[in-house]
Amino acid sequence: MTELEENKEEQNAPETENQKEQVQNVQDAPVTKDVADDDFDWDSFEDDDLIKDNSKKEELEKMYDQTLSTISEKEVIDGTVIAMNKREVVINIGFKSDGIVSRNEFRYNPDLKVGDSVEVYVESQEDKKGQLVLSHKKARALRSWDRVNEALEKDEVIKGYIKCRTKGGMIVDVFGIEAFLPGSQIDVKPIRDYDVFVGKTMEFKVVKINPEFKNVVVSHKALIEAELEQQKKEIISKLEKGQVLQGTVKNITSYGVFIDLGGVDGLIHITDLSWGRVSHPEEIVQLDQKLNVVILDFDDEKKRIALGLKQLTDHPWDSLDKELKVGDIVKGKVVVMADYGAFVEIAPGVEGLIHVSEMSWSQHLRSAQDFLKVGDEVEATILTLDRDERKMSLGIKQLKPDPWDNIEEKYPVNSKHSAKVRNFTNFGVFVEIEEGIDGLIHISDLSWTKKVKHPAEFTSIGEQIEVVVLDIDKDNRRLSLGHKQLEENPWDVFETIFTVDSIHEGTIVDIFDKGAVISLPYGVEGFATPRHLVKEDGSQAKAEEKLQFKVIEFNKTAKRIILSHSRIFEDEKRSEEQAAKKEQAKSVASTKKNVKKLKDNLEKTTLGDISDLAALRSQMEKDEKKDKE
Repeated sequence: MTELEENKEEQNAPETENQKEQVQNVQDAPVTKDVADDDFDWDSFEDDDLIKDNSKKEELEKMYDQTLSTISEKEVIDGTVIAMNKREVVINIGFKSDGIVSRNEFRYNPDLKVGDSVEVYVESQEDKKGQLVLSHKKARALRSWDRVNEALEKDEVIKGYIKCRTKGGMIVDVFGIEAFLPGSQIDVKPIRDYDVFVGKTMEFKVVKINPEFKNVVVSHKALIEAELEQQKKEIISKLEKGQVLQGTVKNITSYGVFIDLGGVDGLIHITDLSWGRVSHPEEIVQLDQKLNVVILDFDDEKKRIALGLKQLTDHPWDSLDKELKVGDIVKGKVVVMADYGAFVEIAPGVEGLIHVSEMSWSQHLRSAQDFLKVGDEVEATILTLDRDERKMSLGIKQLKPDPWDNIEEKYPVNSKHSAKVRNFTNFGVFVEIEEGIDGLIHISDLSWTKKVKHPAEFTSIGEQIEVVVLDIDKDNRRLSLGHKQLEENPWDVFETIFTVDSIHEGTIVDIFDKGAVISLPYGVEGFATPRHLVKEDGSQAKAEEKLQFKVIEFNKTAKRIILSHSRIFEDEKRSEEQAAKKEQAKSVASTKKNVKKLKDNLEKTTLGDISDLAALRSQMEKDEKKDKE
């Protein structure tokens, strides 16, 4: 096939989109009339007789071939973009025909334009349609690892196309290789929406390559850090305390707000956001909000900048009503609670403390949480006011009458009342008759009969208990109360029942080192020492055992009954021994009397009588000997 025939075949071949555009351009171009060369032989040209000399024709063909590049298939060479549309790019590589590459292969480079030099891979010099087949994507892939390693080695800035999101970051097309862009390396600012970067072409630096696993890590942040570092130095060098700057809220934490001052960050601590109480910075500022802030302090070495927002406004204490004075009633909101009291904000940034002792007329120790909680709206009386120190103390109990003013009339001595148990101590029970009226029931005044070791044995916190007013100390705001006085003193009766040497049945309820507590009839208790708990068989009495006990001591004043179990059988044995001795003594006396009588009649006795007398004498000697033993 001759060159002319090839040209005709190309003319008859289906037009590509690019060729159609070129044809259209030619059709739309203004028609100009070229001036013909008068020396050109047009007749010979039409008869194809212009070149009759084959040697000259070969010479011309050789000259034409020298103007074309020598290319080989499967080779990567550089070409020039000569035309492009939305779908295709026409590239000239110096060959007899141009190549066409899909525009998608250049989506990583949206700035591509005519005249740019690009690398292409020669897939085929001529396809079935006679078209040069090129690929930019394959050319990039073949050279990609060399390019990536070179970029890392030379610290070059390269372009990449962000394809999609992935866990922890983004996937970036760099030289045809899928590189990983960590989320922390996208920007110096925290990224809240990664999706906005998908489909963008950005500049990067290669920061890490793992040849074994073909992993590449890139960073966009690295490009701007060096520039930002220089900006920081310049900004910090111009900083002055008290200087007011504009910044943007970059990040919000529980302890403060980070502000971007244009390349350098500063922190507004939560206490410097507002003169009032702030639970969380989000109550005051929002992300990306622009603010004017004042520089409070900065550190050149650590590059820390402390900022303030509240300092741009006057302190609320300075604008507090000048007429406000001690004794005035104010309204406010509880903003902070503590065990010792509540802080009430009566105006933005102006707070007063209500101490727990000023919440109630009661002297009983309690927590402030028993009276108030955060958010409560309260009225209070100003107790102290120090404008210089910016301190104020408040009270709410002063808004109620003091119940101790008429205590004698309302709660006279010997009057009976119902009270609520509030607290225990080792020595008694604190009770509340009404709000502000507290009293103490001493442990000895809880029961006439029961030995109470601790008030918890007798009652419980929160229970109601009946009391009698025993004494009033108005100056010290104290009431002495009793519970056992509600009943007659049973010891007056016990004195007639538990007389000394009387015997009663009792149950051992508790045993300890020094003795045992014995429960007696009528709810009274007695005490026995260990030696008085020995039973007749020599064993020791045990807890829960019922035995007979003899009263060996009764003390009405001390409310004490001393008992003994062993004394019962000991006294019985002693009585028996004493009775035996009396009987024996009586027998001896009778014998002596008989002997005397015999002596008196000695002369009158017979021989038989003498024998009887000798026997009687012998018996008396035996009795005397036995008595001595």
